[in-house]
Amino acid sequence: MILADLCDFLDAFAPPRLAAEWDNVGLLVGDRLQKVSRVIVCLTVTPAVAAEAIRERADLIITHHPLPFRPLNRLTTDEPTGRLLLDLIRACVGIYSPHTAFDSAAQGINQQLAEGLGLVDIQPLVPAVDLGAGRCGRLVQPQTLGQVAARLAQFLKIGQVAAVGDIQRPVERVGIACGSAGELLAAAIDARCDLFLTGEARLHTCYEAEASGIALLLAGHYASERFGVEKLAEILAGQFPALSIWPSRDERNPLKWL
Repeated sequence: MILADLCDFLDAFAPPRLAAEWDNVGLLVGDRLQKVSRVIVCLTVTPAVAAEAIRERADLIITHHPLPFRPLNRLTTDEPTGRLLLDLIRACVGIYSPHTAFDSAAQGINQQLAEGLGLVDIQPLVPAVDLGAGRCGRLVQPQTLGQVAARLAQFLKIGQVAAVGDIQRPVERVGIACGSAGELLAAAIDARCDLFLTGEARLHTCYEAEASGIALLLAGHYASERFGVEKLAEILAGQFPALSIWPSRDERNPLKWL
């Protein structure tokens, strides 16, 4: 197996054309002809993840969040991104990121969230020529905001979610966008959603939701996407049974509730 085989599958599974214009997706570090036998999948390439990849002799990291994300003027050990990249390059560890293409893909994170909440009639929240950003759909039967929040927490295996709105208000139509997607609140309002679900949002977005009469659920950026990373590792392991593929065991949510 060579790196190009994995890249070809990922490019088909989460086509780069679905990515946001500002994003940096695809093979970011590596030689497409390099042999691959061990692959780690993560949400973000942190020092702990990089150390795990090197320690476990991984040939490739598939990371949701790109590294590098923005163009680099220099690559040195003077700053964290340079240190991570140089350590991984020395160890011959490649980096691939599907990021927003995976968010929007047919089997991507937003689709998984919508299905996990039990939505039906699922459509892109922001339609495009090929799929689109986010998802929206309806619950088979209306539920209260509190009931939807409990179901979301159970699906994501987290203890709590933040909410804007009366927990007893009825919810039927739901808009979804994982990660930090407060900018899609307007699209959820235009789609006549009763609820917009995302990972995190600015305070002013919360005020805007409250003033607009739409409920808001914030699951946390990490929680709203990490489950999708684990699912991607499972999909890849099924597609490439000869490879050793696993979701990072050392990756942690940097936020703690005290």
